[in-house]
Amino acid sequence: MKTISMIPRSVQLPLSEDVVETLHAGDGLLLTGVMYVGRDAAHKRMIETLEAGEKLPVDLKGQVIYFMGPTPARPGKIIGSAGPTSSYRMDAYSPRLMAEGLKGMIGKGMRSREVKEAIRQYKAVYLGAIGGAGALLSSCIRKVEVVAYDDLGAEALRRIVVQDFPVTVVNDIYGGDLYEEGQSQYRSTPTGRESGRSPCGPPRRPISPRHPPRI
Repeated sequence: MKTISMIPRSVQLPLSEDVVETLHAGDGLLLTGVMYVGRDAAHKRMIETLEAGEKLPVDLKGQVIYFMGPTPARPGKIIGSAGPTSSYRMDAYSPRLMAEGLKGMIGKGMRSREVKEAIRQYKAVYLGAIGGAGALLSSCIRKVEVVAYDDLGAEALRRIVVQDFPVTVVNDIYGGDLYEEGQSQYRSTPTGRESGRSPCGPPRRPISPRHPPRI
């Protein structure tokens, strides 16, 4: 299994395919440059635009989208709390956007099988941000501007400039999956074997021959 470095690697945005090919599940990164921000409402609009045969409001080639809806900024601040949204909400839209050139996605939680297949097919990457650390993440944002769908409010599509924005590679182009690898490692420990559970779920009940599982 790949040894994970504890020293994060600095990566400049936008992402090139050459850089994506060097990323592996478990890698810690510090992102600097331009990325876009949008959640499911903005993603739905983009897909509707493509299905209507129209051009997207931004060129996605090489770009990264952060799944986030910021809270209102406090006086003297450019943005409010900027924590990640659960990524499964974008699963229905992500493969099409990767086909349009999107190279990176940032969020929290696991992705669907279809998204992971698209990551391999289009040579993209899924990155995890720290849930519950919206204030910390907002401190890495240097500039914010709405670029499309301003009628959506917090759901509008935004362009942000970040410096040393901390993320971890979750899904890479080689099929690496940090969540699956982490649970597999846990189950191989004495604690994991004895408890019969994953670190993210309740104990699994042993199957009784008198009470077979329902199909």
